[in-house]
Amino acid sequence: MFKFTIKAGMLVAAMAVATSCVNDLDRVPKYEVTSASVYKDFANYKPVLARLYATLAVSGQQGPSGKPDISGIDEGTSNYMRLLWKLQELPTDEAKIAWNDGTIQDINKITWTSSDGFITAMYNRIFYLISLSNEFIRETSDAKLSERGISGQNATDAKTYRAEARFLRAMAYFHAIDLFGTVPFVTEADAPGSFLPRQATRQELFTYVETELKAIETELAAPGAAEYGRADRAAAQAILARMYLNAEVYIGQPKYTEAIAYTKKVIDSGVYKLEPTYQNLFTADNNISKEIIFPITFDGTRTQTYGGMTFLVHAQVGGSMSAAAYGVGSGGWSGIRSTQKLVDVFPDVSATADKRGMFYTDGQKRELEDLGTFTDGFAVRKYTNVKSTGGQASDQQFVDTDFPLIRLADMYLTYAEAVLRGGTGGDQATAISYVNLLRTRAKAATVTTINTDFILAERARELYWEGYRRTDLIRYGRFTTATYLWPFKGGIKEGRAVDARFNLYPIPATDLVANPTLKQNNSGY
Repeated sequence: MFKFTIKAGMLVAAMAVATSCVNDLDRVPKYEVTSASVYKDFANYKPVLARLYATLAVSGQQGPSGKPDISGIDEGTSNYMRLLWKLQELPTDEAKIAWNDGTIQDINKITWTSSDGFITAMYNRIFYLISLSNEFIRETSDAKLSERGISGQNATDAKTYRAEARFLRAMAYFHAIDLFGTVPFVTEADAPGSFLPRQATRQELFTYVETELKAIETELAAPGAAEYGRADRAAAQAILARMYLNAEVYIGQPKYTEAIAYTKKVIDSGVYKLEPTYQNLFTADNNISKEIIFPITFDGTRTQTYGGMTFLVHAQVGGSMSAAAYGVGSGGWSGIRSTQKLVDVFPDVSATADKRGMFYTDGQKRELEDLGTFTDGFAVRKYTNVKSTGGQASDQQFVDTDFPLIRLADMYLTYAEAVLRGGTGGDQATAISYVNLLRTRAKAATVTTINTDFILAERARELYWEGYRRTDLIRYGRFTTATYLWPFKGGIKEGRAVDARFNLYPIPATDLVANPTLKQNNSGY
């Protein structure tokens, strides 16, 4: 398994040169090593690649904190996965957080500004990963490998590593497209720190990510052939399918036919299988699941962080919930819970007719009256730091559970929605059969007809708290409009429409100052 130890990547800090657009993105600590000294020895290549992957999971060079990759914000609140989850879930009908850390309530309420610290941190994390990836890609070109005398199997492996770094960079740009729209653009071809990066349009970024993922598709390991935790070609195909499903939002062009084609590539590989028990996708040993296509991996003893899954498991536990029952004997954090709108998509929570509706109701109100009260809103017991067998994880504070960033169920639902939206190359009978595979696993009644509204609700039932909801609501035209309201949308208990500018997060004010060539992505910010 590729459950990396964060110490393996300490040398990469020295290579985080300023290819990012963020001139004030301080990278500490500094080490007296250079790219030349690191890359002359092929034994360093895989540890550096591991550190690229680790950028999604950890926040610095020392777990759980103390030597941060970026400065200006608490490490625990600002690792890549935790920020991505918060920005995708907290503004929606699926989750609200009870805390008052920084500007987190502005994220709850969709009232943020361009000076928001969490938005700035997400932007910086994206470009930190892009920066590290650019350096790795730059230093593993054919010419560089030849110059260093790296040949044979080592050269072959280096090319695969390079493709994986390109995947991570493309995924980071995909997140930038989704969250920010138009952002600065840098690749390995740009000399580090020598210029102010130009701002690419959303169309340009879309085309770039599409081109990159297609270029590396066959350079990545075959589906299921990579070490667990590393990207294979199915991961690249799944990102493409997601991009195509959202293409009308991103570039104003429908690409549902392409979405169908790429979901079929993943599904038809036959490698990834539905996990028989839904709950086992979210346990401390979920690394054994055949459904997870690309995880962000965690290990309670080797990737210690207060972000990531440590945050997600601890923060969902509060009220009368037993922390020990969720494998966090160090205590719950009484943070995140659902709104009644999420509960409403399940037919009968009390009878648990749909086994995916994993709510904790004892002492919890169904209705969310007060954002600051954890017991307002049903708690969610989806994630646990306990093994599927009931056994203990390796640590009771830091979590072993991996985050299922991409899994097969999303491909089934993406296929179904793309068919319903007019894509060719698929058919409605197959779409219904895919939906029913998920419903059968959930012990829910199967269906004979589906429409797009049903798919939106089914995506909530299947994928809630997995970082999809903001993107889904925007695609359906319901995130900012009055078409659909939920508690505290727009800052009031009943919910209200908000300005359309909130369909994108703003480019941080700090970067507009650092790079005067940039323009805000919406004049309303």
